[in-house]
Amino acid sequence: MNNSYPKAFLLSVALTGIFFLLVTYLFSVLGVSSLSEPGLFNTIALQFFIPGIGLYLYEFLNKKFPNNSLDSFSLSLSNLVLGICVAMLFFGYLKLYTLITFLILFALLLYVEYKNKLRFMYRFYRTYAALLIPFYLLCIFIKKQPQLVFNENATLKLNLFYLPIEVYFFFMGMLLVAIYLFEFFKSKKPDTHG
Repeated sequence: MNNSYPKAFLLSVALTGIFFLLVTYLFSVLGVSSLSEPGLFNTIALQFFIPGIGLYLYEFLNKKFPNNSLDSFSLSLSNLVLGICVAMLFFGYLKLYTLITFLILFALLLYVEYKNKLRFMYRFYRTYAALLIPFYLLCIFIKKQPQLVFNENATLKLNLFYLPIEVYFFFMGMLLVAIYLFEFFKSKKPDTHG
């Protein structure tokens, strides 16, 4: 294992967790969600737990299935997701949860696919697909808890399996930030000249 791996992993999880903790706090301030005090610790922990599990699975899948031949299709899939982001922003620009979620994802995808030099999007989409079922089960569990309540007026009211559609794209953005940061930090070679 590369010596930079644990550092890249921890730094990626920490930065992703902090960023999305701030976004979650923004949602709370803007009235998109309300969080009772007993659920505060769980929400904070999830902001770090989800990227950590995502990166672990990402690395596991990369080692178990190293073939990256389908990467040529990832740009087409990213363009499709960018189109979905534009459509959701067009129809939901007055809904704060929709607006913030899809703006973040749109900016991230645009940067990663068109400005960034690191190529990892096929492996990202593979990890995202593998995590959808556990993520869905976790969201159902959280939704049944009275500590976290979403304001339905801040969403498009489009539910997919009893969850607002925005939740799946919020998760996609969180995972994309974590994996991008991980790949970025791994790509930085430590200076060995002394």
